[in-house]
Amino acid sequence: CILDHCILLHSVFSLIMSFFLHCLFLLYLFNVYFFFFLMIRRPPRSTLSSSSAASDVYKRQVGEEGLPPPPPPPPPHSGHSSQELAKRKEAANFLSLMQKPTMREKRKLDEFRSKGGQQVREYCGHGTADACCAHNSQPFPCHKLHFKKIILPHTDLTLGDCSYLDTCRHVRTCKFVHYELQPPREPSMPPHVLQASLQALPPPQWIRCDVRSFDFSILGKFGAIMADPPWEIHQDLPYGTMTDEEMLGLRVDQLQDEGLIFLWVTGRAMELARECLRKWGYTRCDEIIWVKINQMQRVIRTGRTGHWLNHSKEHCLVGIKGNPPNLNRQIDCDVIVSEVRETSRKPDEIYRMIERACPCLLYTSPSPRDS
Repeated sequence: CILDHCILLHSVFSLIMSFFLHCLFLLYLFNVYFFFFLMIRRPPRSTLSSSSAASDVYKRQVGEEGLPPPPPPPPPHSGHSSQELAKRKEAANFLSLMQKPTMREKRKLDEFRSKGGQQVREYCGHGTADACCAHNSQPFPCHKLHFKKIILPHTDLTLGDCSYLDTCRHVRTCKFVHYELQPPREPSMPPHVLQASLQALPPPQWIRCDVRSFDFSILGKFGAIMADPPWEIHQDLPYGTMTDEEMLGLRVDQLQDEGLIFLWVTGRAMELARECLRKWGYTRCDEIIWVKINQMQRVIRTGRTGHWLNHSKEHCLVGIKGNPPNLNRQIDCDVIVSEVRETSRKPDEIYRMIERACPCLLYTSPSPRDS
């Protein structure tokens, strides 16, 4: 019995000593961790001693020589090295240099600047001359430019203004209200400038025929041509198509002696279109891309064409023949981002682009898919 009690006491004493030793070990680890933590957070002794010594020297100099107060402390470190700051400064200088207009751009601006000063006139905020007279309670409108309504027999005034404004290509059939520029009573611009700005284009004309056998020579010559041929792309289309031989046999060369051609192509017909341009006497000089978007202003990812990938864009090859005069270069961009509308209907921006590139020139648009 006594031996059993001794063994029990020895076991209890061993447990107590083991627990006590573990506590001492944990306390030792905690002290070591806390010591290293303080050493990391504490600044170096040399820095403190040097800063205190410098402050003592400065105080003695102020007391002896009457120097001005010490400068403010330097700003905290931004996290960038001096080399990175130098590179950023160099990049900022480079950007400021690139934003300055070059001599070529200045010459281009001088070329298109109006002779004899500014010839631009401001539009009246009231729109029509009658609205301006009613607002100002005067018998005559102001000196600014006004518009007048185009009222045709089929125009419905209750529908309001056309949303396409001056880009509407169906003025002769559209029932909405359209406007045209009204000549001012006392123009401040030179007569030739005013006449050129107010000159109306002739009404468009369409010829319904079979372009495969039509004689293009009876139409005369044009300064610009836009064509949207029905290429054979081996897909189900809502219109008839032409074979490659029929496309190469078109006599488009009879429509121009010199000028530009804008030829819409699809993915498969890209090489065929280049061959057609060469046979018609043109040299490919540029290319326009139409990026198609929907009404939500997002790129269309389910295009109607394409064998392997859905086509969300169309290409328009630009060809030149001869040396056409009065061509405006480097005005527009080669990318058009516009909404998709009816089948085969091209964006309205292409027509304004052609008119800016080929001013004072008549252009035709032979589209065999309308025949």
